[in-house]
Amino acid sequence: MKIISGSAHQQLAKDIATHLDTKLANVTVDCFPDGETYCQIHENVRGEDVFIIQPTCPATNHNIMEMLIMVDAAKRASAGRITAVMPFYGYARQDRKDKPRVPITAKLVANLITAAGVNRVVTMDLHAAQIQGFFDIPVDHLYARPVFIKHLRDECGVDGDNLVVVSPDVGGVKNARAYSDAFDADLAIVAKHRVSATKVEASNVIGDVEGKDAFLIDDMTETGGTLCAAAKILKENGAKRIFAGVSHAVIEEHARKRILESDIESLITTNSVPMAHGEKVTALSVAPLFGEAIRRIHNGESVTSLFDI
Repeated sequence: MKIISGSAHQQLAKDIATHLDTKLANVTVDCFPDGETYCQIHENVRGEDVFIIQPTCPATNHNIMEMLIMVDAAKRASAGRITAVMPFYGYARQDRKDKPRVPITAKLVANLITAAGVNRVVTMDLHAAQIQGFFDIPVDHLYARPVFIKHLRDECGVDGDNLVVVSPDVGGVKNARAYSDAFDADLAIVAKHRVSATKVEASNVIGDVEGKDAFLIDDMTETGGTLCAAAKILKENGAKRIFAGVSHAVIEEHARKRILESDIESLITTNSVPMAHGEKVTALSVAPLFGEAIRRIHNGESVTSLFDI
C-alpha cells in the first residue's frame, strides 16, 4: 500500500498514515511559474495499491487538477490499483439541471476522475447520495455520523430524551432521520426560502421543538446562512440549546462572525477540509474513519460495519 498526499490537506493525510502505522509516499507536487502543476513520485509504485488523498476544497479547480495529475503519474508508473480518497467532493451541489443551459458539473468531475485512471473513489457525506451513480467505478461513501454522535454524547451531554434532530431544509430529511433514529429522538424540519447565494430566510418549523435541545444537521456550509436562519426560528419556537453539525465547513471570516452572533451554541464539523478551530466551532478528526476504511479496502474487508452505532 502507498499513501500519496496532494497539497490540499496534508495534515489529514499525515494523520491517516499515522493511523495506518505507515508514512506518506515521497512525492513532489509543485507549480511552475506559469501556474502549471508538476508531480513526481520518488518511490516504486509498480503493482502497488495506491491511495491518493486530496479533498477538492478551495482552491477547488487547482486541487481537482492536481489530483488528476497525481493519478496520471501513478498510472504511468504502473500502479496496481489507484483509489482517489476525496473527503470533500467539490461541485457536488451542481448535480442536476435546475435552470436552462446549466451544466451538471458533479457528473463532469466524475467523468474526469474516471478518465484519468482512478479505479475506486472514497468520499464522505456527499451533498446527494445519488452522485455515486455518476461514476462507472466503485464508490465507498463514508458517513461522519458515528464521529458526531460520539462527540454529542460524550462532550455535549446530549441524549435522546430531550433532543430533537432538525433538518434545515427538506432535502436533508433522510440524513436527519438517520441521526434521530440513532438517538431515538424526535425529528423536525425547517422550511426555508433562499433569497440569494448568501441570504436565506427560514419561514416555518415542522415539528415540536419547544423546551428541547435541537441538533441541526447538514452536509456542508459556506456562508452559515442556512444554519443561522434555522437556529433563529428554532429559538423563536422555544428550543433550549441549539447545536449544529456539518460534515464540511468551507467557511471564511464572514461566516465565522455570523455563526458567532447566532443562536447556535456550538458548530461541530470535521477536518475533511483544512480549517482552524474557533469560538463556537469544533473540528472533529475523521482520520481514523478514513484510515480504517483504507485498511479494509486494501484487505478486501467490509466497510459498512464502520457505521454500526
